Amino acid sequence: MLLSRLRQFAHRFASSLASLRPLTATAIAALSAGWLLAACSPTYDWRTIMNNDNGYTVDLPAKPTSDERQIDIGGTPMKMAMQIAEAGDAVFAVGTVMLPSDDPQVQRSALDYLRSGLARNLGSAPDAHTTSIPLAAGGEVQGLEMTFNGKAGPQHEARTMHARLVAKGRHVYQAAVIASKEPPPEQIEQFFGSFKLY
Repeated sequence: MLLSRLRQFAHRFASSLASLRPLTATAIAALSAGWLLAACSPTYDWRTIMNNDNGYTVDLPAKPTSDERQIDIGGTPMKMAMQIAEAGDAVFAVGTVMLPSDDPQVQRSALDYLRSGLARNLGSAPDAHTTSIPLAAGGEVQGLEMTFNGKAGPQHEARTMHARLVAKGRHVYQAAVIASKEPPPEQIEQFFGSFKLY
């Protein structure tokens, strides 16, 4: 009974978010459903996820779910794949946009699309700065780290989001933590510290 009601709630909430950007909409819907189960699963059960298809490894605090959809960036259809895990009051997600080429202008367009979508969905400009994203084989690439505080969803509920955006080759990545209240700093660090590109 509870599981059936939870599924109905998540479906209605996800449907109402159809106009939001793909990753944020899915992550917020998962977070909303996660609140109903928070009493059942408040702990962080970290496990390393190696995504060989999309070229990254990351620690997630629960078994992830996957999603994939088409998005349009500058008139060009592209595929976006996501892995999402819930823990307590937070959703941890990695989205990967597959680019048609590794042209720097195409990378910039995809990064701008993701950045502006996050800002629009939370109705606030981020606190943003450059950061280094490690490579699994050693070395690093430059990315963008952002923190947002705003309101999202049909009820305009307060949300905190930490996100990192980075491009490498024919992929653009968005790693994000979305929460109704700030997760413990060590949990955020576990997630972002483990995010490495191949």
